[in-house]
Amino acid sequence: MNKLIVYLGLTLDGVMQGPARPEEDTRGGFKYGGWAAPYVDSVSMAAASEGMSKKGGALLLGRKTYLDFYDVWPKRNDGNPFTERLNKTRKYVASTTLKEPLPWVNSILLNNDVPEAVAKLKEQLDGDIAVLGSGILLQSLMRHNLIDEYHLSIHPLVLGSGSRLFPEGSPYAALKLVKSTISTTGVILATYYPATL
Repeated sequence: MNKLIVYLGLTLDGVMQGPARPEEDTRGGFKYGGWAAPYVDSVSMAAASEGMSKKGGALLLGRKTYLDFYDVWPKRNDGNPFTERLNKTRKYVASTTLKEPLPWVNSILLNNDVPEAVAKLKEQLDGDIAVLGSGILLQSLMRHNLIDEYHLSIHPLVLGSGSRLFPEGSPYAALKLVKSTISTTGVILATYYPATL
């Protein structure tokens, strides 16, 4: 069976909201957008490239992340190596409000029983499924024990507000650290597998 792998940047207090740009996600009055940008270095870029270089597979995105990515990536023509990969990769989008056809090439809508659909995709697809961002979706996937790996970039920063990966009421999850690297800017690149205690 294929793996469902989460790739996510977060702060020490677990905030995952708006890491890339100031205007990325201002819900709830969030004013720290772009917090991850100063921490990008060759180590973190190499880790991102490694994840993106895997053959086959697909992306799984929540509605907000999908629309944000669509607003940025298809329009880039600056030679960024991720642009072509993101455009060509099959994208499954979990949403009850979006309608088909979805605007970004190679996008398929999942609008009914997403956990069941994801479980089937893990069995049927040729390659692993990567989840980027998509906090609400991640909560649902955790409740259904569908996540096989967490690749977390933990930034040495405390924001005190914003959407968190593990908010109050999150499902119980025991994790096992299987790999860790520290970037030159102090970001801990940690890979966890689900564990039973």
